[in-house]
Amino acid sequence: MKQARKGVDRRAFLAQCAGAAALSGVASRAFADDPLDALMDDGRAGQFGQDFDQASRTVHMPKPTAPMLSPATEQFTQKAIAAYDEIVARGGWPTVPHVDELRVGNRHPSVVDLRQRLSLSGDLDPNAVGAANDIYDSYVEAAIRRFQARHGVTVDGVLRASTLAALNVPAAIRRDQLKVNIARLKTLTTNLGPRYVVVNIPAARVEAIENDVAVSRHTAVVGKVDRPSPDINSKIVQVNFNPYWTVPVSIVRKDLIPIMQDKPDYLTDNHIRIFDPNHKEVQPSEINWYSEDAVHYTFREDPGDHNSLGRIRINFPSQYGVYMHDTPLKNLFGEDSRYDSSGCCRVQNVQALVVWLLEGTKGWTSDKIEQAIKSGDQVNVNLTKPIPLHWVYVTGWSASDGVVQFREDIYSRDGLGAPAIPATTKL
Repeated sequence: MKQARKGVDRRAFLAQCAGAAALSGVASRAFADDPLDALMDDGRAGQFGQDFDQASRTVHMPKPTAPMLSPATEQFTQKAIAAYDEIVARGGWPTVPHVDELRVGNRHPSVVDLRQRLSLSGDLDPNAVGAANDIYDSYVEAAIRRFQARHGVTVDGVLRASTLAALNVPAAIRRDQLKVNIARLKTLTTNLGPRYVVVNIPAARVEAIENDVAVSRHTAVVGKVDRPSPDINSKIVQVNFNPYWTVPVSIVRKDLIPIMQDKPDYLTDNHIRIFDPNHKEVQPSEINWYSEDAVHYTFREDPGDHNSLGRIRINFPSQYGVYMHDTPLKNLFGEDSRYDSSGCCRVQNVQALVVWLLEGTKGWTSDKIEQAIKSGDQVNVNLTKPIPLHWVYVTGWSASDGVVQFREDIYSRDGLGAPAIPATTKL
C-alpha cells in the first residue's frame, strides 16, 4: 500500500484494479491462480505425504468449485458456528509458541502445540497429533497447506509469521467472526439467480457462479484501507476492449497534482492527455499545478498495454464510479495483501471471465474476443442479458464443501479487534 510521489511509480496514482489476459478453459486455468486451487493441485499430485488421503479420513479438502456465496452459504456457516461453539466450550486451542520458520523435516518443541492446534481446527487428522511429536513431517505440512488456503495465506506448507499469526487468533474471535458474517449472509444469499458474479473484498477474490458452481475463480486486487472498495449490488452490462481511462477527480486531486509538481513530464511519459471543458486538448505546461486548476480538466489515458485498465474493462451501473478491469501491474496478484487500488477491482485472468460473461451475447466467441483485444481498437460490447454482480464484505464463511474460511478484516468492519495478519514475504 505504498504511495510514491516521486518517479514514475504507477502505483502512486494509476494503482486502480486488476486482471491478466490469459485465455484458456474458463473452468480450468482460471482456478490455478487461487490458493484453494493450488492446494487441490497439490493433493492430486500427491504432495500431502504418503497415503495422506487414506490416513486422514476426518480431514476434508476444499473443493475449488464450491462458491463462496450461494443459497447454502448461510446454512453451512451456521453449522460452522455450532462447531466453533464446541471448540470454545472445550477451552479453544493452544497458542503456538513463536518460531521464525518451520518446514518439513525440521524438529522443534513448538510442533507439539502446532499439531494440537491444527487438529482442533480440523486441519490435521487427530491420529497424527501424537505421531512424530515434535517433527514437522509431511502430515503437518499438509495440514499447514490446508490452513493457509482457508485463511488466504500463500500456500507453501511453510510456517512463517503470517501463518503463525493466523494460527494464534483465539477460537472465540473466530467464532464471533462467523457470527458477525451471518448477519451479512442473510441479506446476500437470497434471490441470487442461476448466473452471477461475486467479488469478496476481504478475500480479494472474484467468482463466476453458474447453477451453484464456481465455474471461474480469479485472484483480485481491491481498494486500499483509505480508499475502500464499496459494497455493490448491480448488473454487468458492458465490456470494453482496449479502453481509455478517464482519471477520477479524486485521484487528480490526491495523486496527480502532487506527482506533476515533482515530475512535469509524467503525463506525457504515461500517454495521458488533457482536455478542457470544450474538449480541446491542452498541454501540461498550460496548467498551474500548484493550484486547484487541474480538477477542472479531463485527463484521459490512451489505450494500450501501458493503460491503467489494461486491455479490458467490465462496466456496471453504480453510484461509486468503480469498475472491474485488467491491469499492467500483474505482479500485485502474487501478494497475500492485495489491497492496493483506489476502489476498483483488478481481475487476474480477466479475459477468461469475459469469455464467460459474453457466452449469451451473439457473435462473441473466444476467438472474436481475442481478435478484439489484439486489434488495439476500442470496442464496446453490450451484454445481451446483464449478469447480476455482488461486491460483498465477508470475512468468515463456510461453503457447500463444509470447509470454514477466514480473511483479515481489512477495513475493520467486524468490530472484534482481531490482530492484523502480516503479509508473507515471497521468495
